[in-house]
Amino acid sequence: MKQQYKTKRLTLKRLTPEDADFIFELVNTPAWIKYIGDRNIKSKEDAANYIEKILNNPDIIYWVVQLTGGQIAVGIITFIKRDYLAHHDIGFAFLPVYTQKGLAFEAAFTVLNELLKMPAHRHILATTIKENNASVQLLKKMGFAWQQEINSGNDILDVYGITKDKLIIPQ
Repeated sequence: MKQQYKTKRLTLKRLTPEDADFIFELVNTPAWIKYIGDRNIKSKEDAANYIEKILNNPDIIYWVVQLTGGQIAVGIITFIKRDYLAHHDIGFAFLPVYTQKGLAFEAAFTVLNELLKMPAHRHILATTIKENNASVQLLKKMGFAWQQEINSGNDILDVYGITKDKLIIPQ
């Protein structure tokens, strides 16, 4: 799995402890709290500890999405093997000012396209709550199809899946 990806507008790099300020900001946005959940990160130290847990878990990869040139962090792409899913789960979250600009699609599609080439990742999942219309639209735009509804803790999640032959190549 690549450490870094580049697109015309973006650079995606693996999460590091130096990203604590950005993670603190991202996980405290209203959309993160509403659609992903409150991670109880109330300080930069909490953010650093959160990053440390991610970096120490071999089942979790975060790429920080930055605008090319300025190295301004705008979002994340995640790739996680969750206990309750048969396959890895790709996810994304962006700061509010950088949504609705095609950046999430550009970043997620780039990672997804590479992952689906790997024999171990011929089938990739994504989960979201039904009310997260922006995520559902983005998943469908990439070619994901709804598979099932599951209970995870107190949440009811919609599970979407994709295989390489279903990936939609942008025009």
